[in-house]
Amino acid sequence: MRPLLNFTANDYLGLANHPALVEAGCRAAREFGVGSGSAHLVNGHQRAHHQLEARLAELTGRPRALLFSTGFMANLGVIDALASASREAGRSLEIFHDRLNHASLLDGARLASSGTTAVRSRRFHHRDLEDLERQLARSRADDTLVISDGVFSMDGDCADIAGLSQACARHGAWLMIDDAHGLGVLGEHGEGLVGRDTPLADVPVLVGTLGKALGSSGAFVAGSDALIESLIQLARPYIYTTAQPPHVAAATLAALEIVAREPQRREQLQARVQQFREGCTHLLAGSGLALGLTPADTNISPSAPLTPIQPLILGNEARALAWSTALRERGVLVSAIRPPTVPAGSSRLRFTFSAEHTAEDIAALLDALEAVLAAEKAQPRSASPTISPEGVTP
Repeated sequence: MRPLLNFTANDYLGLANHPALVEAGCRAAREFGVGSGSAHLVNGHQRAHHQLEARLAELTGRPRALLFSTGFMANLGVIDALASASREAGRSLEIFHDRLNHASLLDGARLASSGTTAVRSRRFHHRDLEDLERQLARSRADDTLVISDGVFSMDGDCADIAGLSQACARHGAWLMIDDAHGLGVLGEHGEGLVGRDTPLADVPVLVGTLGKALGSSGAFVAGSDALIESLIQLARPYIYTTAQPPHVAAATLAALEIVAREPQRREQLQARVQQFREGCTHLLAGSGLALGLTPADTNISPSAPLTPIQPLILGNEARALAWSTALRERGVLVSAIRPPTVPAGSSRLRFTFSAEHTAEDIAALLDALEAVLAAEKAQPRSASPTISPEGVTP
C-alpha cells in the first residue's frame, strides 16, 4: 500500500508515537498493569493519575484538575453536574452555547435540559457577543452558564475569551471553555487559548483533552476546589466509569515534560501552518476558493499564532468527496467534512498540521492541491465532479 502524507489527524505536536511517551507507558504498564481495575472513587485512582491532575492544574494555572476518560464524558459530566447543582438548590438554569460548539457540548446541554423545566438551553450565533448579550439580558433564570469551544474544531477559529468573560461578568453568568484544540498548541507555555494568568473568575470552568496535542487519551476539567469537589460528587460520567489506565496517565506526564522542554515544537507547527497558508494564497488566487480562517478571526491579536486547523470550504458534498479522493490518489490523506458535522453548503477539506510535518511535506501537499484544482478547471461544467490522478473522469 502506498504511504500517505497525513493531514487529517489531531496529533498537533507529533507526540503520539514519541519514544518518551511509549517508554513511559510501557514502564507504567509493567508496574501497574494495563487497566486501572475500577472507578476513581473505588480504588482505580493511582499515583500516576494524582500526579497528572496536579501537573494539569499547574499548566493551566488553576487550583485543581480532575481526570475523565474522554473529552465527550468530561463535557457531559460537567454540564450535567452544574445543572444538577442548580436543580437541587431549587434554582433554574439557562445554558447559552455557541452554535458551532462541539457535539459533546451541544449534547450535554440538550441532555441536561431534557425532562425538566428548571433547565433551558439556547444557542447564540457563532462568536457573536452582541447576540449573546441580548439573550443573557432577556434571561429570567436564577443561574446562567455560557459555553464555548476555545478553538472551534471544524473552522479553526478561536473564541474571544476576554469578550465572553466580560459579557458573563456583566450578567452574572458562569463561563465554560472547552480548549481541546488549544491545549499544548497555544499560549506561552502550551497552556492553551485560556492563558494560565487568566483569572479563575473569568473562566471558572476549563476543559481540555489529552488525545490531541498531548498525543495520549482522556480529558480533564480544571477549576476551583469547590468546582472539582462538586464534580466528584455529581458528575456521573466520572463516578460510574473505570478510571483511565495508569500507563496512559504516565505517558501523558511524559508529554507534558516535552511540552515544557521543547517550545520549538509549537514554533515548528506555526511555521508549517504559515507555509501552507502562504502557498494557498498564491495557489487559490482567482479560483473563488480561500481558506476559512484569517488572522483577524483569532480574536487574540493581529500577531497571534494561527491554529493547526485550516479548512478549505468547497460547498457541496460531492465536490469535497471528489477532492479528498483525488488527493488520496496523489498520496495525501485529508478528510472531507460534510453535514451534519458542518452546516449544509459548507462541506470542506479539513487540513490539520503537526510539528512533525516538514517543509517538503507542505510543498508536496500544495503540489497535490494545485494538480486537483487544475483537473477540476479542465472538467466540463456539466460533468460529475470526479477527479482522477491523470485528470478528469467524465
